[in-house]
Amino acid sequence: MTAPLLHGVAVNPAAPTDVLLRLLTSRHKEAWSPLCRQRRDFPDAVVDAIVTHPEPRVRADFVRNPYVDGEVRGRLVDDPEWIVRAHFAGGPGHEWLPQPLPDWVVDRMYTTYGNEELGQLITSRQVPYRTLLGHAAHPMASIRSTAVQMWAGLSEERRAALPADPHPAVRAAFERRMREEDAEENERQLNRLPPHNSHARSHILVNRPLTRAVVDSLLHGTDEEDHWVLAHNHSTPPDVVALMAASPDTGVRLEVAGRAVLAREVVELLAHDRDPGVRTAVSVRPELTEAERAAIDYVVDQDEDFLPIPHHTRPPRDPAVTTSRANSAHPLLRRHAATDPAHPAALVALLAEDDDLGVRVLLAQNHPAPPPELLLRCHLEYTGRERDRLTTRPGFPVTGLAARFADAEDPSVRRLATLDPELQPACADALTRDPDPGVRAAAARHPRLPPRRLLALLDDEELAGDGAANPVLPLAVMYGLLDA
Repeated sequence: MTAPLLHGVAVNPAAPTDVLLRLLTSRHKEAWSPLCRQRRDFPDAVVDAIVTHPEPRVRADFVRNPYVDGEVRGRLVDDPEWIVRAHFAGGPGHEWLPQPLPDWVVDRMYTTYGNEELGQLITSRQVPYRTLLGHAAHPMASIRSTAVQMWAGLSEERRAALPADPHPAVRAAFERRMREEDAEENERQLNRLPPHNSHARSHILVNRPLTRAVVDSLLHGTDEEDHWVLAHNHSTPPDVVALMAASPDTGVRLEVAGRAVLAREVVELLAHDRDPGVRTAVSVRPELTEAERAAIDYVVDQDEDFLPIPHHTRPPRDPAVTTSRANSAHPLLRRHAATDPAHPAALVALLAEDDDLGVRVLLAQNHPAPPPELLLRCHLEYTGRERDRLTTRPGFPVTGLAARFADAEDPSVRRLATLDPELQPACADALTRDPDPGVRAAAARHPRLPPRRLLALLDDEELAGDGAANPVLPLAVMYGLLDA
């Protein structure tokens, strides 16, 4: 029972500084991970103790905490242990919506970390798009040289400045980029590689410009993946793209449908494709009118996940495009518009009343100030991934939930009752005996749980940890658990 009890105290929002500091001692190692990775707020003294803790795994857990601001985690950017720096670069993991890192931390990583850690950093979604784009004008040459990785987002002025940069490393990075854009050079590289599939070969074929000779070899090759490559590669000539649009492979046609540029006749062909997924992909193309979209027999799937987006990793949207999509009759375009966090109030009100579940949930998941009634409605109607995140969004209405949902049939809805600050003690007690383990755990953490029941839970094999996390747990009991 010791471990779950200490885990609960470690995340208890009312645990005082001296209790948390005691948990960081070697006597309570089992509490280190929940304290450093799962706790949502930390007193300054506890942060100081963590960043100077002699055990690397304590510091490594802290830099992966999804709730801690990047400025605070940045205190460990120069940690002497590789494992701490590697965990910092990797972030909290893709199951979390990561906190962005401040520019000074990113700069420090770019100038002191190895390629492996930097690769993890880029895929961790911790670096703001704004930061990466600003590297083109960074005062440090080693960082300016990375600007070519953002080539598509750079202005013409920024691109033109790279070959004239005073530092040779920046000019060399530009020259490497130009070689990657040279189809003839890409063909020479392919000829030097073994003919079998490899990461290097696939990277060139999928992402870089190809000569007509390479295109023809893929067109007439025997590898089943070659036609998908031609459908995807941005340099594939229009006549070959048209051939791929008639491919018997649905995956190839689907890839063609998503290309940035398509001839009008290809769009019309795919709009009548036998596969509903291909028709649907074509129906959202920007060159179509609303009438042309409506004429396509597309399919809108309601049984999918509608998730939050780390907006700091993406460029800002064009307000005109977003407004146009928000007013479209096509639900998928309205869903795309709903994920924009910069909507004005009028557009938020429009999308909040949309008749498509995906539009409403995506707005609730992504707007910084969604209407409270929308959040509750979406939680009641949506059953996919990140459903419970809706209850943590700003403004989620909690008052009165117990009276409405304590007896609901769906356990996910019954759990809403445990969010009500006015939950009656008797009801909280009853919910700790609920058939659903999630409801029981949430009720065990409610501050209006009767003291007698709360203390009894500390001896419960299942709910001891949740009881120890209850913010009204007496301090004397906390100290007693540490002393036991």
